[in-house]
Amino acid sequence: LLDPDFQVHDIRVPGGFRRSFLVQKATKQRINGRPQTPTFFTRNFIEFLTLYGHFAGEELRDEDDEDEDEEEEGEEAVDEESLLLEADRQRKHEPHKATTTKAILLLLKAFIGTGVLFLPRGYHNAGWLFSSSALIFFSILSYWCFMSLINVKIKLNINSYGDIGGKLFGPYMRYSILSSIVLSQIGFAAAYIVFTATNLQAFFISIASKHYSIEFFIFVQLLVFIPLSLTRKIAKLSGTALIADLFILLGLVYVYYYCSFVVITEGVGSIKPFNKDWTVFIGTAIFTYEGIGLLIPIQESMQKPSQFPKILGWVMLTVTFVFVSAGGIGYLAFGSDTETVILLNFPQDSLYVSIVQFLYAMAILLSTPLQLFPAIRILENGIFVKSGKYDNKVKWHKNYFRVGVVLSTAFIAWGGASDLDRFVAIVGSFACIPLIYVYPPLLHYKLSANTFWSKAADIAVTALGFSMMIYTSGQTISDWISSVSYTHLRAHETRRHL
Repeated sequence: LLDPDFQVHDIRVPGGFRRSFLVQKATKQRINGRPQTPTFFTRNFIEFLTLYGHFAGEELRDEDDEDEDEEEEGEEAVDEESLLLEADRQRKHEPHKATTTKAILLLLKAFIGTGVLFLPRGYHNAGWLFSSSALIFFSILSYWCFMSLINVKIKLNINSYGDIGGKLFGPYMRYSILSSIVLSQIGFAAAYIVFTATNLQAFFISIASKHYSIEFFIFVQLLVFIPLSLTRKIAKLSGTALIADLFILLGLVYVYYYCSFVVITEGVGSIKPFNKDWTVFIGTAIFTYEGIGLLIPIQESMQKPSQFPKILGWVMLTVTFVFVSAGGIGYLAFGSDTETVILLNFPQDSLYVSIVQFLYAMAILLSTPLQLFPAIRILENGIFVKSGKYDNKVKWHKNYFRVGVVLSTAFIAWGGASDLDRFVAIVGSFACIPLIYVYPPLLHYKLSANTFWSKAADIAVTALGFSMMIYTSGQTISDWISSVSYTHLRAHETRRHL
């Protein structure tokens, strides 16, 4: 009954034990005349989703989902579980599964997402020369910090980002790292909710000539997020997330096409090499590069982990090219008129543009629950001591808690809806900077820095990261408050004159 493409050593891949179960189940279904075994593409996509179950090396699989498996499988699951237990006993003597090519694809998927659509506005905020230079600088610095974390992980033989911090600095460092992960994922989800609401609003204005508020579309998304947040098996999100990635790819291709078309036919817009809102761009750039939570599970799943530094370097080079080219072509096309989301610069009366906006909105709508999954599970692991597998009361308390997290995220999104580019910048500055530029060099300094220059580099990067977090967060918040105050003052003056 074993699928020929899925061997015993596949179980070594994070989540492989569960995936092996699914593949064997699908094989039985094929024998019984039911749906076929998952395709290569679907199998690899489910593997990417499984990495979210090991986000930052944490074990985030909910024990409650075992109860669901039993309900779904009945007696059939018993035989397959025995088969998998036998495979699990052999797994320690088998090599890792993930090839170098697969690891590259997983890393590219981890880094390239919706954040690229905010970069043209970021170029407008900081200027094309500063923005391009900053993206290249942060690419190099991020690579150095990523490898610092991986080297510490290898030396300690600990796979959890939080546990590494706890081992070297005590429980408060573990809590600090996990808190930053939770804040960053909730921040991503909130930003994506606003992004989706903005695009849906533009879509309905274009197609139906109906204007609904951003708040209305935030509320509508809750009707999707709340049921999906109650999903305990991350594989159940595979269908929605697979569709989301296809939509994102199509949308990104159209962004390159249309911006290039505008530059060729209408010329370059009004652009500057430097601009005053560079602190906003810093947060946006770091928001775009944030993928550190998936590095540990990807490296751990590789067949040849020693090749990880090399492939990570090539991936960082590739994503930097994508970020610089996407941000640059968008800014070249629209210059000082560049909107927070580049799609809003496209002709709103065009059917193609409306379709792209809708597809992108659906893509983010369907992938946002995946962003929230690590945050919800980390919070649950810290709050709930007992499992809900045999206690319905605990299970329902968890359900209420998950709904509360979704509602809180929507409330944060509502607060950030008035100025999306600054909101994205704050998420990048306050939540992402510590994860990339503060914790890794600190951990490396504690364990591996054995020369003067190594210690000096770790201290310098930590100080730079902490300074960037404080200054850019404070400056962005200050600018945001000033902008809101100015808007209210103008509105008051207008009413007074009327």
